[in-house]
Amino acid sequence: MVWQMPPSSNGSNKRFEFEVWDSWGHIINPINSMRKRGCTITMPLQSIRVLDLSRLLPGPFCTMILADFGAEVIKIEEPEYGDYARGYEPKVDHTSVMFHSLNRNKKSVALNLKEEDDQQKFLELVKEADVLVESFRPGVMERLGLHYEVLKEINPRLVYCAITGYGQTGPYAHLPGHDINYISYAGLLHLMGEREGKPIVPSVQVADIGGGAYPAVVGILLALMEREKSGQGQFVDISMMDGVLCWLQATLPNYLMTGEEVKRGEQMLSGGLACYEVYQTKDGRWISVGALEPKFWKVFCETIGKQEYMGKQFVPIDEQYRMKHEIQSIIFTKTLDEWMELFKKVEACVSPVLSFSELEKNPQVQSRKMIQEKQNLKYISNPIKLSRTPGAIQSRAPKLGEHNDVFLKKEE
Repeated sequence: MVWQMPPSSNGSNKRFEFEVWDSWGHIINPINSMRKRGCTITMPLQSIRVLDLSRLLPGPFCTMILADFGAEVIKIEEPEYGDYARGYEPKVDHTSVMFHSLNRNKKSVALNLKEEDDQQKFLELVKEADVLVESFRPGVMERLGLHYEVLKEINPRLVYCAITGYGQTGPYAHLPGHDINYISYAGLLHLMGEREGKPIVPSVQVADIGGGAYPAVVGILLALMEREKSGQGQFVDISMMDGVLCWLQATLPNYLMTGEEVKRGEQMLSGGLACYEVYQTKDGRWISVGALEPKFWKVFCETIGKQEYMGKQFVPIDEQYRMKHEIQSIIFTKTLDEWMELFKKVEACVSPVLSFSELEKNPQVQSRKMIQEKQNLKYISNPIKLSRTPGAIQSRAPKLGEHNDVFLKKEE
């Protein structure tokens, strides 16, 4: 299939051959669709060119979202090693599966930004770019002479997004850090874990993705929308610590109004209620209970034979823990399958805790096509489902420097 794309920002018109998948995993034919509708198909970010200087997880996740919806994302990588995530295990074709997942639909140009010649080549790319994403600590791009104030003189329409741990300002701006540090300072780690126990490190990178990548996508799109009015780009300052702090909408406002310190394992949605808890089954598996509404709690109590708990849903914390102990004793009398057989007949917001192997086979995951296979690689699909211009997995992650000949002018 050949899809003729509209001119890019530099006026060129490129042709690509690929199978196009919609957000539900169906292969679609843009040519036939155009004929049926009598219009030209464009993806939401088609003609937007993004220079991606970021590595590892937050920046690449952000630009993956953009690339899935048609942006031309060019990874600018250090020539010898490239993005560090390339070297992780396990690998496919000498490249980590994590890198393949995060960098699909992108292109790679290898440049050493510490060298003057490569800096000039980079500046030529900046002239034709719409967006630049980087995740260095504040000061790195200044030392290279490639910070926003310099680049906006070359390209006033450039949207420059910097994803950092603590932002461009404040006493922590220049500190190193990782996900665990950002969620610690933001107060989130303090809440994670059981009552009177130690904080539990989450198994996913909350700050990297939730506090960094997604706010960066929103900030970039807002800046691009505003550029349509003003004709000017701007600097997008994303702090992962800031982003995590904004996740505390169900707990932090209460403290801000009352001054009452929040205790781990005692909040309504993090251990404080017997109706919102995880219980172990007879076969060593687990069920999650989210019976927050009284109608669901009533059904749950009836199903486990504890009708006397119906009026105790929101009793004080000590009574909650006594109920938890009793409910756990009851849940431990049956296997996971036996409990799910009972709960599938009623509505009580009870779910099995799935492993990855079960997740992949889950009918809801399959129905939503949230795991897709292409060219012997399995991908986590884009969660943003657009009905008319869906995202698409078009190509594998690029090899290091694979597109140098495409984007860098050859010396005469």
